[in-house]
Amino acid sequence: MGVTGIDHVQLAAPAGAEEQARAFYGELLGLEEIEKPEPLRGRGGAWFSCGAQQLHVGIEHPFAPALKAHPALLVGAGGLRALAQRLERGGAEVDWDSSLHPLQRLYTHDPWGNRIELVEAPPPAVDR
Repeated sequence: MGVTGIDHVQLAAPAGAEEQARAFYGELLGLEEIEKPEPLRGRGGAWFSCGAQQLHVGIEHPFAPALKAHPALLVGAGGLRALAQRLERGGAEVDWDSSLHPLQRLYTHDPWGNRIELVEAPPPAVDR
């Protein structure tokens, strides 16, 4: 059997970044933190649920942010502008995509410079 989906995405962070991860991914983006398995807790970092998948923030020595590679996180229909405002109030830069891409999307960076794309889900189809 082949690949059937994505279980999780991991982003790197510097040592001691757990509280910043909780503030950015938990509070600003609204992801729920999930408990790491006991054998992995000593490595640091934090894990979050993201729909049916997970986003893991792992500690990397030495640390270098991902400036181009990035996760694209899906935002519920009609919610991207409000999330952008929350990010800006929290001190994150928001860069709206001005391409002709059919979906509204923006880019931001986590506290350590990793690029994050946020894509608004299209509105649900209306049956006629």
